[in-house]
Amino acid sequence: MMLVEETTVPQSALPVAQFKDHLRLGSGFSDDGLQDPVLESYLRAAMAAIEARTGKILIARDFSWTLTAWRDDRRQPLPVAPVSAIISVTLVDLSGAETVAAEGGWHLEPDSQRPALTALHSRLPAIPSHGSVRIAMLAGFGPDWDDLPADLAQAVMLLAAHYYEYRHDFSRGTAPMPFGVSALIERYRTVRLFMGGRT
Repeated sequence: MMLVEETTVPQSALPVAQFKDHLRLGSGFSDDGLQDPVLESYLRAAMAAIEARTGKILIARDFSWTLTAWRDDRRQPLPVAPVSAIISVTLVDLSGAETVAAEGGWHLEPDSQRPALTALHSRLPAIPSHGSVRIAMLAGFGPDWDDLPADLAQAVMLLAAHYYEYRHDFSRGTAPMPFGVSALIERYRTVRLFMGGRT
């Protein structure tokens, strides 16, 4: 299984000005924008860390997910949430030839924790022998920063500020996620129970 981020968070969606206010950086100087690329990089890093920890996509963008077999040929849970649209389901055979599956055979089952691709009839499209299926989807809370739940937005600010504060401290190694951030994102974490174990 392979999840690929097909589009990135646009610069216009990043709350650089709000992050400056959060850090209480001075303003009104001729070099106000000098740190913007650095602040943007910490915001992106914080968002990536929180998305990895929770499985929730913050700012909407396109993803593709490739797998070689359905877990259940009637309902396949998706690896991220929330998913607002399935763009396409493409079957790829051993030679690499692609066939787009008819939209009438499947639909998106929305869920805040574990959305799924569900068969409309008896089964999802058959994956070719030794081939794969690629699911293209739009995932995320929305296209703008204001679409995020307040607690996740605050978690990003706190974690980005943490990265900024310790940007020159190389003695700490890899610091754990701060407790305040962990507390804010805890309810968004997905606990998966398969075969009697947790993953």
